[in-house]
Amino acid sequence: MPVTAVPSTAFSPRPHSHPPTHFSLLYPHRATPSLPLRALPSAAGLPSLDGPVVAAAATSVAAIAAALSLSDPERRRRRQAEASDGDEKAAVRAYFNSTGFDRWRKIYGSTDDVNRVQLDIRLGHAQTVEATLRMLRDAEPLAGTTICDAGCGTGSLSIPLAREGAIVLASDISAAMVSEAQQQAEAAFSAEPPNSPFQMPKFEVSDLESLNGSFDTVVCLDVLIHYPQEKADDMIAHLASLAKKRLVLSFAPKTLYFDFLKRVGELFPGPSKATRAYLHSERDVEKALRKVGWRIRNRGFITTQFYFAKLVEAVPIGSAA
Repeated sequence: MPVTAVPSTAFSPRPHSHPPTHFSLLYPHRATPSLPLRALPSAAGLPSLDGPVVAAAATSVAAIAAALSLSDPERRRRRQAEASDGDEKAAVRAYFNSTGFDRWRKIYGSTDDVNRVQLDIRLGHAQTVEATLRMLRDAEPLAGTTICDAGCGTGSLSIPLAREGAIVLASDISAAMVSEAQQQAEAAFSAEPPNSPFQMPKFEVSDLESLNGSFDTVVCLDVLIHYPQEKADDMIAHLASLAKKRLVLSFAPKTLYFDFLKRVGELFPGPSKATRAYLHSERDVEKALRKVGWRIRNRGFITTQFYFAKLVEAVPIGSAA
């Protein structure tokens, strides 16, 4: 998941009841639509920090730098991989079938049993889902469109797509996640009126590498964070090979600022941080897409206090859209 938790005393804006959400979608071929959320300035690749926050960060840089130098997140990651016989994918699968499933089901759900950070992550992920839906609706009517939701989690995207008549294959590496998503889809379907366009998604347990088929659109949200760049390139190529018209990806952006926040977050691993987290530069993602004949058509950026994600919609280079 594209999430980094940082010590609120040093880096977070002053507390308030509703964490700020920044969201922008850039449409190079048309005017930017009016959105209910505050859009980031086009030149802003990072969220701004107010004076007191900058001062607090400046006074604690030396202490944090020392802590970072003494910490060894890579050693902890190696121990995690060793626990799964060196198989990082197995570690991810095990995590999201156990403690990770419990944690992220709460975050993706509607329960009040979440802390401030988890609530903020919930809001950020919800904005990513909504931005994805806008991208897809803008491209063509969803009814009858075949969509692969690769890494469906608990169905936060698959179910809204199905509700609008899309024909969805929802897959996830975690059997627990797939089971939860299917239960939620069945509950949503049973609540629909008789004339609803709702199409029950097909659910399957699968890692990205094992996905096959042909779809109008492939969507992969908040999954590339589990892949180092060289493997992410392969996954992007594979997902593009499954898509006929468009590919939508979200990923945690790699910048000096976000990489620093990630390192700070690694000082406080907690019991639920049991997998590696990889950031990706937008340039690297775009390069991987172009290598297999795709180009980025739309771009978005979603950030809250503890969640940040780049969102891109890609189409074949020869596409007129």
